[in-house]
Amino acid sequence: MTKRHVRHTARTLRATRTARSAGLLAVAAVAALSLTACQTGGDDGAAGARTKVSASAPASEAGGNGASAQTVARSEAPTGDRTTAPAAAGGTTTTSGKTSKAVAAPIRTVTLVDGSKAEVYRVGTQRYQAKIVNSGDLLATLDTKKGDDGIDANGMYVVLTMGGEVRSWMGGEHQGPGTFTLAGGWKAKVTKVGELHYRAQIIGREGAVEATMDANQHDTGLDANAVYIVLSAGGVISSHA
Repeated sequence: MTKRHVRHTARTLRATRTARSAGLLAVAAVAALSLTACQTGGDDGAAGARTKVSASAPASEAGGNGASAQTVARSEAPTGDRTTAPAAAGGTTTTSGKTSKAVAAPIRTVTLVDGSKAEVYRVGTQRYQAKIVNSGDLLATLDTKKGDDGIDANGMYVVLTMGGEVRSWMGGEHQGPGTFTLAGGWKAKVTKVGELHYRAQIIGREGAVEATMDANQHDTGLDANAVYIVLSAGGVISSHA
């Protein structure tokens, strides 16, 4: 091998090493750039995560995108409770929103023997109520829900019939138990059933029982062909024609 050839070979080896070094430097540079890009992307992702978590922050702190979560909540909330329940049918709505039923007027008012009044109301088919009032005070209420009704009001006897008629009187009492003659030729056989519970069999002229009155804890009344009878829960019976 000549010297020229040796020098040429040495130059070739140096060139190869230089190229290899340059290649390694290029690879290192690319790796460094890739690492920098990854780090930058990670920072951007973290920043994005921080932006999402801080959604309730003002727009100036969240990249200027929209209102805060609290602002949205306030915009969706109702501005006030303006809902009013509808009034019930047949009622009258007051300023407070409540519904009140109109009070029916009595079909008649009857003056009783002691000067008090009986206000008669129709509440159904063959059903009436009579409110006994005195000086504006309600003393008692009679109701024909189960038939004629009556009351012994401290010695004044009142009957409300299924036709809505009112009769009142004083006197003619009999204290049961026992058998007593009543107005109109009727007889009454009064028996004690229990405490504040008396029963009266109303007997006609031929001796047949025409009706039975039962005063269990409260007085009762009867219209026996225009003869009016009251039996009290204390066993007192009285009649009027």
